[in-house]
Amino acid sequence: MLPIYISENHHEGRRNFIRNTSLILGGSIFLNLPGIAFAHNNFNPSQSYTVQNIIDLIIKEAKLTAFKDTVDNIKFGSADQIVSGIVSTMFPTIAVIEEAIRLKANFIIAHEPTFYSAIDNMAKQETNAMIQKKQAFLKENGIVIWRFHDYSHFMQPDMISLGVKKKMGWEPFQKKGEAILNIPPVTLEQLIQELKKNLSIQHLRAMGDLNQSCSKIALLPGAWGEQAHINSIEKNNPDVLIIGELVEWETAEYVRDARKMGSKTALIILGHSVSEEPGMELFVEWLTPKLPGLPITHFASGDPFLWI
Repeated sequence: MLPIYISENHHEGRRNFIRNTSLILGGSIFLNLPGIAFAHNNFNPSQSYTVQNIIDLIIKEAKLTAFKDTVDNIKFGSADQIVSGIVSTMFPTIAVIEEAIRLKANFIIAHEPTFYSAIDNMAKQETNAMIQKKQAFLKENGIVIWRFHDYSHFMQPDMISLGVKKKMGWEPFQKKGEAILNIPPVTLEQLIQELKKNLSIQHLRAMGDLNQSCSKIALLPGAWGEQAHINSIEKNNPDVLIIGELVEWETAEYVRDARKMGSKTALIILGHSVSEEPGMELFVEWLTPKLPGLPITHFASGDPFLWI
């Protein structure tokens, strides 16, 4: 059984999933983007699917077996509900739920948590006012949410990684089984501008010399944790490490000291949501032909921050 991302300690659970997946898949996963992508045909009301029908189909078509221990379960609503339409996204925010309601779609497939903790801790839901409000909103509008995290990363190829590579045009630059991409050389500043343009990111953070040449790239979108970040630098010595998010006193301080001691590895921080969104957008293209007639839409949860 492949190790799955789940733990009573949600930070350690995420990191364990990341470390274990890194060992299995060669240590590389990729990036993200906002926007809306529609991919649907005219809905045929005579052909109906329940939430569970769709979940089972996704697992089967991904050529996986159901995981016993996983965060990929229904976070709200009934498995027996007939689906009127699907919205894929990174985080099932209130804005995403509102968009699903507008589209008359009652099934949201999200890559990340619904209720503000890695495993959507049910104990918190009893006393947290915001969680109760969100649940009431979902119930009032008949919305079901299912998380699609572990399965997406264990697909071959990894759905999230593939989405990013397609957006960046980097598919030809990674050999099978290798953790590093070798792209045509660009400066760090040029690479930053390409990432912002292709992934529709308005602002990102970076460490390094903007004029340095970047060709050897390690890509770890989302929240892999400092150990995976540091291990990638130590093992692969990339020109640049591109990540989703970090804990500033861990990876950032390591890179700062390493560069002072002679390392040439630069760091680009994209943001968690925008660094994995392309995979959930690609998921719509993958799923649509498998559910003929059912409206399926991607709606990006987007960057949550106001940059001043």
